[in-house]
Amino acid sequence: RVYHEEKGLYGYRRVTAVIRNAGTLVNKKVVERLMVALDLRSLVRPKKYRSYKGVVGTIAPNLLERNFLAQRPNQKWVTDVTEF
Repeated sequence: RVYHEEKGLYGYRRVTAVIRNAGTLVNKKVVERLMVALDLRSLVRPKKYRSYKGVVGTIAPNLLERNFLAQRPNQKWVTDVTEF
């Protein structure tokens, strides 16, 4: 009943939690076995990609201006931070 009320979105863990919250003591393994026997499988929805994390902070000034030539060691250190 719980599985069909939730339109097939709940798996055995959430079905077990709903039954337990209703006051019935039940083991998750029993619910899992029954769902397998009745061929009830939860619908797994793909997660949407969300890259927006909020307001972007201040952008650091480009001090190097693509001039990567250094006169001595450890004068210029660079890295790729496009991922971040």
